Amino acid sequence: MSRFLIPSTAARCAGQPTRGGRHGPLPIVVAGLLWGTTGIVVQVLHLSTGLDPLSIGFYRLAIAAVVLLVLAAPRLRALATAFRSAPVPLILIGGGLGAYQALYFHAVAMSGVAVATVVSLGLAPVLIAGWEALRSRQIPSRVTGCGLATAIAGLTLIGGPHTSATTAAPQPLLGLLAALGSGVGYAATTIASRHISDRVRPMVLTTVSTAVGGVVLMPLAVLGGGIGFDVQAASCGMLAYLGVVTTAVAYALFYAGLRTTAGSTAAVLTLLEPLTAALLAATVLEEPLTLPVLAGGALLLFAVVLAHSSPSGSV
Repeated sequence: MSRFLIPSTAARCAGQPTRGGRHGPLPIVVAGLLWGTTGIVVQVLHLSTGLDPLSIGFYRLAIAAVVLLVLAAPRLRALATAFRSAPVPLILIGGGLGAYQALYFHAVAMSGVAVATVVSLGLAPVLIAGWEALRSRQIPSRVTGCGLATAIAGLTLIGGPHTSATTAAPQPLLGLLAALGSGVGYAATTIASRHISDRVRPMVLTTVSTAVGGVVLMPLAVLGGGIGFDVQAASCGMLAYLGVVTTAVAYALFYAGLRTTAGSTAAVLTLLEPLTAALLAATVLEEPLTLPVLAGGALLLFAVVLAHSSPSGSV
């Protein structure tokens, strides 16, 4: 899952195109596809190495932080200045980053890739749209209200009483709760990051917050499931893939795409992430996709589209 500093779908799309280009939305499409592979890699790592989801989250953030810090070496002064200018918000955002990622990875392990990804990524932008309406002290628009109602209906279908344990989803209800927590964390961290996003460049903000998130998760991972595992080429490759490809590369592509793509278009394009995750889970991991889960996922994704089409919830 993805979405690091500017983690939720809504936050990633906060911005308008700044100049023309020939690539258009293609980089965002590729980024969404890469983010969509995160859940399945996490699940395979968890099953093959026994690493706790919290430990996987730590490794992903740590590797991503190293890569981003290397890339940001010419701008180290800007990183230090950004941290000194707003240390408390950045620490809170970094801590929130680690928390919602850990919850998402736990949701993947307990409820499967498809349910965890659709719920986590679908809930956050809908919550942000509702928060924007509340903050403006206005009655939510009809579109926003419809989006919230649709999201609730979708979540009810996904986590209804029909949910039963399977090999891919050994604790589906606990996983659903973790996914809900992850979505709430996404939304809260996104809202918090907006207060300083106008003072700190996106990649600087991402680099600092990722590093802080890794530092925050390290002691929790050590005390929790431990960070030791049987070092194999395959497991190390998957950890590197999570940190480098689905983080550093995917964010570089996403930010490049935002230069030539409207935020509203980018918001819809990032729906490729949960769709990709669901398809990979069904084909590679053979996760069962029941009719209620499919219907609930469709409603949740439709709620995201409504949230982004609402004036009060637009980003």
